[in-house]
Amino acid sequence: MRLRTVITFLLGAIIGALITAPLYLAPATPSKSITVFAGAAAAPVYDEAAKLFKDKYGVKVEFRLGGSGSVLSAMKIAKTGDLFIPGSPEFLLEAAKSNILDKGSVKKLAYLVPAIIVQKGNPHNITSLEDLSKPGLRVGIADPISVCIGLYAKELLEKNGLWESVKRNIVVYAQSCDATAALIPTGAVDAIIGWHVFVDWYPDKAERVWIEPSKVPKIGYIAGAVSVFAEDKVLAKKFLDFLASEDVAGIWAKYGYFASEQEARQYAPNAAIEDII
Repeated sequence: MRLRTVITFLLGAIIGALITAPLYLAPATPSKSITVFAGAAAAPVYDEAAKLFKDKYGVKVEFRLGGSGSVLSAMKIAKTGDLFIPGSPEFLLEAAKSNILDKGSVKKLAYLVPAIIVQKGNPHNITSLEDLSKPGLRVGIADPISVCIGLYAKELLEKNGLWESVKRNIVVYAQSCDATAALIPTGAVDAIIGWHVFVDWYPDKAERVWIEPSKVPKIGYIAGAVSVFAEDKVLAKKFLDFLASEDVAGIWAKYGYFASEQEARQYAPNAAIEDII
């Protein structure tokens, strides 16, 4: 009798476990998230904006940052990503030609002007583009093929007849905007040609030397678009709109980005601006 009771108890426990097991083993509902492939020209802004968006809407935003050309290639190969936000319009146009963007979703976010960035205190007394060809000076730029500011830096020097003389001093071709900006605070070089905002990324270690306005051939801007690979295009567009909203305007301003073409033209009144899609 006792054995029968024990067997009955064990069978009951096993059946109960089988019935309730799915309740414990069922996976939790995944939280919403979007993935953004972006040039690193606004890395600090994206970090803060993503946290703010998650706090406000409960949506996680994951960034794949790097040189605009490099992340575009990765996006096309993987056929994934909800948004593409390069550091300059040239790479957005390239993405459009590859038919991986919803062209109707394009939105401009901020404007950028090339500038010379030097060590705090400007120890080498660099005041002009011509000074970058001084003997012994260590200069850094971004890779002109895959990074937006590298493309602009090379064109800037070529337009002013300085590419060959400055090229002799270039010791680093960085692979992203953030890597280029970091060359100054780490002491890897004496000067870089970067976006004007790089100083605001490292205000205690860097100093900006504005280039003579007539010598700046082109103004850049950051713009993004929803990808054809996006699983939730509405959510992707919501984050893109959020980056252009008043919620994030203060973050852009905090890091020195220009909100309008008019602001940027104060430092390059005759510069060209690439047509958007």
